[in-house]
Amino acid sequence: MTIDMKPEVQIDANYYKIAEIRRLTEHAFILSMPRSRFKFVAGQHVSLSIPGDYQSREYSIYSAEGGTNLEVLVKEVDGGYFSPKLSHLKEGDMVEVHGPFGKFGLDEKNLKNNKHVFIASGTGIAPFHSMVQSNPGLDFHLIHGVRYADEAYERDAYEAGRYTLCTSRDDKGNFRGRLTEYLKKTDFDKNTSFYLCGNSDMIFDSMEILSDKGFGRENINVEVYF
Repeated sequence: MTIDMKPEVQIDANYYKIAEIRRLTEHAFILSMPRSRFKFVAGQHVSLSIPGDYQSREYSIYSAEGGTNLEVLVKEVDGGYFSPKLSHLKEGDMVEVHGPFGKFGLDEKNLKNNKHVFIASGTGIAPFHSMVQSNPGLDFHLIHGVRYADEAYERDAYEAGRYTLCTSRDDKGNFRGRLTEYLKKTDFDKNTSFYLCGNSDMIFDSMEILSDKGFGRENINVEVYF
């Protein structure tokens, strides 16, 4: 996509300058870029690459639809190829962004009538942060499964009582154990829309648990991180 500045000059609008890098943990961080004319619906993702590199990765958008910046949440993978390169970027460096892509988003037909339960593992919380920030007053409950409590990325962004942290390796969350164990022990209103984002094992296990509780596929929206 290009922007016409003058008839003889074109600037590639897919290139964005890093405005800020927010370190959340030793390995997790947020890349923040001026949003400019970029438009998206909360829940969508982008393809991100570094100029001159042959690889790209997809990341859910973390920021609000009407926010000043376009943000993605990244966790550096030990031994990975791409995320360590992103981790070494500095403010002012350029990245290439394509998108937005995907149809993962809020259930518009039941937006006002249903409770919206977000189920995330790790950085799968990113699209839910975007949904919450983009929809003030939304009736939601966010269930976040991590290993340690310091992976509760920016938990203060959510209203008290609407965020449940499930920690599998320490006692500093709201629930000690995997989020799937929390789901088994929790009752949900029949007028609930569920949204699952994270690794495939968590998603398939959660769908089975919700099915046993009487919720069909029409109640469940899924975004899988492989």
